[in-house]
Amino acid sequence: MPLDRFGRNITYLRISLTDKCNLRCIYCMPEDMTFRPRKELLQDDEILRLVRIFASMGFYKFRLTGGEPTVRANIVDIVSGIAATPGVETIAMTTNGLMLPELAQPLADAGLSRVNVSIDTLNPEKFKKLTRWGDVEDVWQGLDAAKAAGLGIKLNAVVVRGYNDKEDVVDLARLTLFKPWQVRFIEMMPFGDVADFQQAGTVSEEELRTTIAAELGELSLVDNGRLDGEARLYKLPDSEGTIGFISSVTQPFCASCTRARLTADGRLRLCLLREQEVNLMEPLRSGADDEELTAIIKEAVFWKPWGHKLDEHVIPLNRVMSEIGG
Repeated sequence: MPLDRFGRNITYLRISLTDKCNLRCIYCMPEDMTFRPRKELLQDDEILRLVRIFASMGFYKFRLTGGEPTVRANIVDIVSGIAATPGVETIAMTTNGLMLPELAQPLADAGLSRVNVSIDTLNPEKFKKLTRWGDVEDVWQGLDAAKAAGLGIKLNAVVVRGYNDKEDVVDLARLTLFKPWQVRFIEMMPFGDVADFQQAGTVSEEELRTTIAAELGELSLVDNGRLDGEARLYKLPDSEGTIGFISSVTQPFCASCTRARLTADGRLRLCLLREQEVNLMEPLRSGADDEELTAIIKEAVFWKPWGHKLDEHVIPLNRVMSEIGG
């Protein structure tokens, strides 16, 4: 089991398959975003080789991200290859849901177990404004397809002050009254050249809980506050689902962090909010064998940092969120 210097078991790898996306959410990337050429990204065989190495080290939980992972060519084959890797127990995906009407069943058949679908508002006009050109009805069709395919479903909502921090939050929380889903509200985090906007738009968990409780009733803490992954869970009275808060900025959860991130261009990033990365693509393409790659990964994991430095005004500037994978 890979351990870092603080004794944390690092067993969860989030793999960004592409920096491309079929939306342009205002908190994620500029509208005129320039994407990397395909040859600069990890190829299918390279991804599967790295998954095999990570799994042999004790990583067993894998999540596919982007950009938007469903726009990646051969996505079903990639999922199938990961699922067939010894040691892999869980494969999940974070997606905007737009491609799920076509892909949900093939992905489920290939071994995908659940999806986290990004939906920041149920209001069609606001959704289009937040995503710059998206249609919320397309996301609902994707959710229907995911349910029909038997995939587990969670909803992710990044909350942006002045855009979706009031009635939209209440509308999303209300879904848990009659849907057995986890609706998760995520604090916006600052990255790259959109960091100023992101910092100004951050809404704390305490504010969100107050907003929800005022409209829907008191929230009761689930499981004594033990985190479900990154989310602290609550329930509304008589609800079928749960409400989660991912408060990376105001309430970091470093002590329970088990994750690492592999960017689409082959860098291993050990903390979302820290710039330090280890280049795996270079040794991978220079002929390093599995033993050498394992040693590089073990060294990187050992030095996984503790905590962001936002309170010291240290902002990660080398990438925007879509280039990391969330």
